[in-house]
Amino acid sequence: MPPWPIGVFASIDAGLGVHLDVARELKVPTIQLHAPHAATRNATAAQAFLKKCEEAAITVTAVFGGFEGESYADIATSARTVGLVPEETRAARVQEMKEISDFTRLLHCPTVALHIGFVPHDTASASYTDLIATTRDLLDHIAANGQQLNLETGQESADHLLHFMGDVGRNNLFINFDPANMILYGTGEPIAALKQVGHFVRSIHCKDAKWAAPEVRGTSWGQEVPLGDGDVGMETYLRTLLALGYTGPLTIEREIAQDPERQKTDIGHAVRLLTQLRAKILDS
Repeated sequence: MPPWPIGVFASIDAGLGVHLDVARELKVPTIQLHAPHAATRNATAAQAFLKKCEEAAITVTAVFGGFEGESYADIATSARTVGLVPEETRAARVQEMKEISDFTRLLHCPTVALHIGFVPHDTASASYTDLIATTRDLLDHIAANGQQLNLETGQESADHLLHFMGDVGRNNLFINFDPANMILYGTGEPIAALKQVGHFVRSIHCKDAKWAAPEVRGTSWGQEVPLGDGDVGMETYLRTLLALGYTGPLTIEREIAQDPERQKTDIGHAVRLLTQLRAKILDS
């Protein structure tokens, strides 16, 4: 596959990401997949989905875990509900991620990914210590499936994410870099963060956003916008990725599932923009 194949975040049945038919219509060669519900995480469903992907000449490059009870209503709610960090759901969610890893193996995909949640800042706390042990256990299961785990950026600063990854100490833990999330969560300037964590970046999102006002940054959401309309700076983003040696998929994510027509339009615009930028940068 040539450098920077364009992709889109898609789903089978979970409602996050576009339907495979949209990816096929947009003629993108890759997708990241939101893991389906438990009832359809089986060999029959995997074979049926792979057949559809083969017919559309689409490759699954990562499978993302997500959980019932997660809410992105606001940043504070996200901190309480997202990922493996909430203690009351941690054990059940780790088990579900192991099942998602097993399903990912059925799709012949080497990468599992997720938002781990808001990693505690108190690294001496029992919650942090248990999160480290839990993450190691998950990574060992994933490694047994011949896979790596990519953590999506946004909920931690680059410094805090790197510190956590160092404490986990597993060689199959990497990063799915989402520049818009750094802006949406107010956790850091995305290009500077990308340069800092770039040696761990194995997959990315192409998503754009505008900063929240300075006085509420980090406590209130920024605004997600169509690709090229926000504060990321897509050409700078791609040139930085190239300088870091990243040649993997450019996976478009547009999180407005409640407005599928606009979502499809915006993703189509993003495909055209990335196609133009890719040609400009790689051919220069």
